[in-house]
Amino acid sequence: MEITEFVETLRLDGGLLADAAEQAGPDAPIPSCPEWRIRDLVTHVGRVHRWAAEFVTQPVDHRTGGPAEAPDMTDDELVPWLRDGHHRLVVALHTAPQDLETWAFLPAPSPLAFWARRQAHETSVHRVDAQQAAGSALTPLPSAFAADGIDELLAGIHSMDRSRLRTDTPKTLRVRATDTTDAEWTVSLSDAAPATVRTAGPVPETPLREPAAPVDCTIEGPAEEIYLALWNRLPWDGLKVTGDDALIALWRERGGI
Repeated sequence: MEITEFVETLRLDGGLLADAAEQAGPDAPIPSCPEWRIRDLVTHVGRVHRWAAEFVTQPVDHRTGGPAEAPDMTDDELVPWLRDGHHRLVVALHTAPQDLETWAFLPAPSPLAFWARRQAHETSVHRVDAQQAAGSALTPLPSAFAADGIDELLAGIHSMDRSRLRTDTPKTLRVRATDTTDAEWTVSLSDAAPATVRTAGPVPETPLREPAAPVDCTIEGPAEEIYLALWNRLPWDGLKVTGDDALIALWRERGGI
C-alpha cells in the first residue's frame, strides 16, 4: 500500500473513532479491554497520535521516551482533544517530506512509510474498540488494508523480542486470507520470538509449484476477520481452523500487544 492510502485510512478511521467515542460516552466499557472505559481509550489514542506526530515533525534518530501524559480534562473535553491530536497527526504525515529521517521501530521502506502504516493500524483497531463500545456496526475495512495489518502484526510486531507468543515445543502456524491474493503467512513458533515468512497465498498448485510444507495449524478466512481476530477484537468462530487448535488458545493467551 502507498503512504497516501495509509494516511487516508488514518484520517477516516480517526474521525469514526471520535464519533463512536462521543456516541458511547466516557463511561462505556471497551468489550475487548474490560479494564478500560471510553475515557481510557480516548486518552491512550490521543497520547499516541501526539507522540507519533512529534517523530514526524521533530525528527530524531532514537527513541525519546513514550507518549507524554494527557492534560487534566473534563469528560466534555476528551473527544475534542482526541480530534485535535488526530488532525495534527494527519497533517504531519500529509506534509512530511518523502525522505524524512526519523526514528522507527519496525523495518519499512522509509520512516514516513512506517509511521503512516503503524498509526493507520493503531487507529483502525481502536476505532473498532470505540464502535463496539457504542454498540455500532463495524465499518468494513478494505481487504488489502486488513491483509497489510496481518503482515505488520505477524512479520513485524511479533518478530520483536518483546513478543510473548512462544512455546517450548516448536510449532508452525499458517494464516491464509481467502479474499486477498499473496496473503498467506507461515509462522514458526518456538521459545524465541516468532519467525514469519509471507508466501504467495491461494494459488492453485501445479507441477511447477511444490506443495506447501505441512504445518501444525491453519487459519483461513476473510482478511478483515483474521485481522480483527488476531488483534483479539473478534471471536475466531467465523474462521476455518484445521489442525492443532491449541495454537489458537496460545494466541488468545499470549498474542495480545
